Amino acid sequence: MLRRLLQLYVGLSLYGLSTAMFIRSDLGADPWNVFHLGVAKLLAMDIGTVIILTGVLVLLLWIPLRLRPGLGTISNVIAIGLAADIALTFIPAIDSLVARSLLLVSAVIVNALATGMYIGAGFGAGPRDGLMTGINARTGWSVRSVRTAIEVSVLLFGWVLGGTFGVGTVLYALSIGPLIQICLPWFRRKPRLLAPQPERVV
Repeated sequence: MLRRLLQLYVGLSLYGLSTAMFIRSDLGADPWNVFHLGVAKLLAMDIGTVIILTGVLVLLLWIPLRLRPGLGTISNVIAIGLAADIALTFIPAIDSLVARSLLLVSAVIVNALATGMYIGAGFGAGPRDGLMTGINARTGWSVRSVRTAIEVSVLLFGWVLGGTFGVGTVLYALSIGPLIQICLPWFRRKPRLLAPQPERVV
């Protein structure tokens, strides 16, 4: 249990770090962070605060879907936003395009590792992933269709609000699925194998 908790919170902290890396690269971010950035610019708020408030609002959408949040869900709402704000205080703005490009690629990799860690810990889905699977369960629409619809919607809305859409957004869309598929088995809980019992002779 302790190892799983450590894995959960390290994963969520790294996810917040990857968010800060996307922001400092200024080359585009994943759809939800394009949305977060747009709202942050509109309301003149810290990105971490916007991430937390968005998570709370998405959780409210779980109610009609009859979903129950787990420890991982609640932790996701709070920890990622806090970690992103803390990381932004340590990662300076960068002018060099080469350095920003390297930061972008690193952000995608760290994001995949972080996702594999917190999902693999087995404490429940994040609010956004839970919304996707909840809609899938209630409507019968495919996970792929639901995820695409949600992410395209938040991406467009965030872009209209001034969120950073760019090559990083495209890179994330093309690479994150395969990268998570690679990373998830590294962190997923493995069932304990019981030693075979000797046969009893009657």
